[in-house]
Amino acid sequence: MSLTMYRNGSVYSAADPFATAMLVDGDTVAWVGSEHAASSLLDARMRLVDLDGTLVTPGFVDSHVHVTETGLALDSVDLSGVRSVAQALDLVAAAAARGTGILLGHGWDDSSWAEQRPLTAAELDRATGGREVYLARVDVHSGVVSGALARRCGLARLSGWDGSGLVTGDAHAAARDATRLLDDAARRHAQERALHHAAANGYVALAEMAAPHVGSPADLAALAALTAVDAPVALPQVLPYWGQAVSSVKQARELLASLGTPVLGLAGDLNIDGSLGSRSALLREPYADLPAGAPGNRGRAHLDVQQVTDHLAAVSELGVSGGFHIIGDGAMDIACEGLVKAAERVGLDKVRAAGHRFEHAEMVDAGAMDVLAHHAVTVSIQPVFDALWGGGEGMYAGRLGARRAAALNPVAKFYAAGVPVCFGSDAPVTPLNPWASVRAALNHHQPDQRISARAAFIGHTRAGWRAARGSNPMLGQLAPGAPASFAVWEIDQLMVQVADERVQSWSTDPRAGTPLLPALDTDNDPRCLQTVHRGRELYSAPDFH
Repeated sequence: MSLTMYRNGSVYSAADPFATAMLVDGDTVAWVGSEHAASSLLDARMRLVDLDGTLVTPGFVDSHVHVTETGLALDSVDLSGVRSVAQALDLVAAAAARGTGILLGHGWDDSSWAEQRPLTAAELDRATGGREVYLARVDVHSGVVSGALARRCGLARLSGWDGSGLVTGDAHAAARDATRLLDDAARRHAQERALHHAAANGYVALAEMAAPHVGSPADLAALAALTAVDAPVALPQVLPYWGQAVSSVKQARELLASLGTPVLGLAGDLNIDGSLGSRSALLREPYADLPAGAPGNRGRAHLDVQQVTDHLAAVSELGVSGGFHIIGDGAMDIACEGLVKAAERVGLDKVRAAGHRFEHAEMVDAGAMDVLAHHAVTVSIQPVFDALWGGGEGMYAGRLGARRAAALNPVAKFYAAGVPVCFGSDAPVTPLNPWASVRAALNHHQPDQRISARAAFIGHTRAGWRAARGSNPMLGQLAPGAPASFAVWEIDQLMVQVADERVQSWSTDPRAGTPLLPALDTDNDPRCLQTVHRGRELYSAPDFH
């Protein structure tokens, strides 16, 4: 076993809040403590790493990711910063001039554009000279396509296509599937691209939310093989889920056996509804900004109460996690009613023990909070959703009106109600940037929904392991005996003052004996210098020694 001493920095450790050094013995943290004590431990067997004032934290866990999709997005046209139709077309035209084949893009959000409309097929045809084009909306529940792709996919015969270029429903699924026919080499490239990118941003584990409409069992099996513990290249650990509904214990067993790779549950992107941006999330009341020809639209349910009940009852009997993609309050009503009925069928203890998880959970009232807490359901939330679309002028207010929008993403209420919480990005919907999630939880548009920096940090580290029912309770912290899973960060400063309210909002109080976190209101986010998981280096910046 190799011994490595990290010293002359700051170590985010519950074992010693003022630690400035850490000793790693192979794949385990052996000791944390002071610089002075570290000097007395040094001997010829140890490799010394001078942290030079940097910060060491537990490695981040992203609790909701689509790895292959993220890799494809990283290599496609990024439209997330676009603010007009003209800007979008310029980027698309430039990309078309650089290559051939199907042109892919992602991240557009017409709610932030001057024209308040998506691109049209005719505009894409002109900009690309007739190329096949698929551009996913930021929420990936709809997109726009060129005329060439629409003709090849036969979209005129499918629901969700009106000829304009916007694709929803069946037309969107067909257009998307036509651009995802990856051979083994292309799949591997996309997965490696995403995993290396995650490691370079301090992630040691990613919860992969696979599902039939997202990818295939072969895609999931390839990802599992790529990230196996004994794989030749060290990559972030994948925590795999498969989102497919079952109606009985027998069907659940058969499905689990057919996947070709073990999964942590039949959960994740098993959609009860869609998204708010695409107006497909299921609501109790209609959308506030309905386009002409869509009066009274409340979105659409993909599963009913009976299907939710059957699924949760079956997986609870097996002791396997179940769960769903839930955005709207109408979808949450279905999920909660199914949860209650499943517990009545198989017993509350089995439901609680299975470790069910609901993804996104953006519209949750007090009654639903009580149901989630009572049944020990974890919510996997994305704080950056509020940062991007919350507030009085954001997309949520436009889609729902100010009253309903103000109640979205109730982060602090989850904690107050005793609902377990973990954080994710939903990449490629939002970027793999853990500090952005922490900052978003601190700066929620609704002040009463803000949480402490320590709670936000735990939501993106230790809580991710708990949600995945990690076997080692020491995962997600730095203390003697914990797995050596950490990241080293270059930071502008650690915030240590507690008297000033602004500063205190970015830190924890040293008098309470809890570690400090970096300031997130500076010009620069922390920069990852090294990522290590279970003693294996996943990433090292060129300038890290």
